[in-house]
Amino acid sequence: MLQSFDKPATAPANPRAEWMALLARAPLPLLEQGLADHTQSTPQWLRRPETGLMMVQGRVGGAGEKFNLGEMTVTRCALRLAPAAANTPDPALKDTPVGVAYVMGRNHRHAQLAAVADALLQIPAEWSVLEQRLLAPLRAHVQEGQTRRHAQAQTTKVDFLTVAREASGVDEEESS
Repeated sequence: MLQSFDKPATAPANPRAEWMALLARAPLPLLEQGLADHTQSTPQWLRRPETGLMMVQGRVGGAGEKFNLGEMTVTRCALRLAPAAANTPDPALKDTPVGVAYVMGRNHRHAQLAAVADALLQIPAEWSVLEQRLLAPLRAHVQEGQTRRHAQAQTTKVDFLTVAREASGVDEEESS
């Protein structure tokens, strides 16, 4: 299945958009492995993981007018990493990044881990560690999937000029 996010992107305008796309498509074991050191604390939930439906749109010919294709199941959540004090406002929390995630399907754990990773990746001190432990393996996984789908599609490729030549060669042999 070829999807728009499978196409090679030009230079990403927003690095957060790139990592959020990677996190949304990441397999759960790779997320858990990459975030093993960062999942001990309980997040402050802004929106607990919840599952709902989202309308999916397509385009005629990939570039034409949009049309509603159907609905798909999506799980979303939003959180802060630092827990809030019970009833007292904490001034340090206003600078704490908010992690957000939207993932296909009903997996609440996947949405939570993607949101934790999103929040951590907004902290400059965590960026280089998570780039190596999480984002690089996810990019390799996505690239491997794209390569596999491309190889599978190539097995079904038909070269019509060759077919025409073979067809004309068969006719000449039969007429002799």
